[in-house]
Amino acid sequence: MVRLNEDEIMLEVNFVRYFWTFFWAFLLIEMVTYVVSSMTGSAFSFQIGALLAVVVTILVYVISAVIPNEPVEKH
Repeated sequence: MVRLNEDEIMLEVNFVRYFWTFFWAFLLIEMVTYVVSSMTGSAFSFQIGALLAVVVTILVYVISAVIPNEPVEKH
């Protein structure tokens, strides 16, 4: 049985978190790109959807890093 230390476990947790965030962003953005291109009558572009998925994934992690985790004491 292989034992992992805390650093290795956190590295794997972060990798899985990044992977699944990109995976779902990729699927959802590609679906939106397909639907919008069909509704406007233009050609579907896979590259645009993939690029948007990367941008959305980065934005999700930037926004989550900016939002504080601590509860607000006074309103």
